Amino acid sequence: MLSLRALKNTLAAACCFGLLASTSSMAAVEAGTLKMGVEPWLGYGQWHVAVEHDLFKKQGFEKVEVINFAEDKDINAALASGQIDAANIASHTAMGMISAGLPVKVVLLLDQSNTADAMLVSKEIGSLKDLKGKQVAYEEGTTSDILLRSALASAGMSFSDIKPVPMPAASAGSALIAKRVPAAVTYEPYLSVAMQGDASLKMLYSGHSDPGLISDVLVVRDDAIKNKPGQIAALIKTWDAALAHYQANTVADRAVIAKAVGATPDELKTAFDGVKYYTLAENKQLLGHDYSSKTFPHILKAATEAGIIQQPVTPAQVIDARFVNAD
Repeated sequence: MLSLRALKNTLAAACCFGLLASTSSMAAVEAGTLKMGVEPWLGYGQWHVAVEHDLFKKQGFEKVEVINFAEDKDINAALASGQIDAANIASHTAMGMISAGLPVKVVLLLDQSNTADAMLVSKEIGSLKDLKGKQVAYEEGTTSDILLRSALASAGMSFSDIKPVPMPAASAGSALIAKRVPAAVTYEPYLSVAMQGDASLKMLYSGHSDPGLISDVLVVRDDAIKNKPGQIAALIKTWDAALAHYQANTVADRAVIAKAVGATPDELKTAFDGVKYYTLAENKQLLGHDYSSKTFPHILKAATEAGIIQQPVTPAQVIDARFVNAD
């Protein structure tokens, strides 16, 4: 993304992604409460670890409210109305928000689904090419929709080559087990439930097949970035501290996360194993670089084809990497 041919282009790109910021430009943690929205997805689990071990206070916060939302529409509405300062959402959701004019920015890459989002097929499907003319169950406008389009494109196929069968992600695996469809795209825990229900099912394509496509980010309102930069910087450091704690105490912290999302560690074992969490160091390497120049346009294309994004957006409109790039 960054041009090495001209200093002018390098500086322009640096400004777009906040690559020139340093800790000297980051204010102290402001007083007051920061409100952040989450949904019951283990990809956001490090915030529950932070709550459990009082890590927000250790980063200088007066108070952080981690507010649970059941559905995308609810967390989106709260962010749009300013009821919350920040939210944890999918990459394509963030792009869609900003495309629609919501004043937010992506400030941190949280996680990537490797095998927690996938396409399962019955034994008669040997390759993606075998899906031609076949029914495929998936949920429209979700990560499943995006993953399906990515899978088809990787095989040189178009969406018109299959017979789409839209349904909730929770039902897609059941339809496959009942042999109503030969293929289904869904995510954990529905993947594990389906494979336990029919041992002959196989995973044909997953997030691992297209790294970064199914990922989550932390978005913050523009007014919070302007008025509470110290809080935003501390929030990112809290995530990193929580992840370090998780890596050193994985079994115990998985139990904390599982409880927070309403499940048991055993129920989520496969899901945990299929998710990669990103450290601050990895964000420094990725957010203003490969995620912006390679992953971003790929997600944008898939989300646009799925009808999730109506107006094109650029990395500069979406990403503010100054906080992760601070020394």
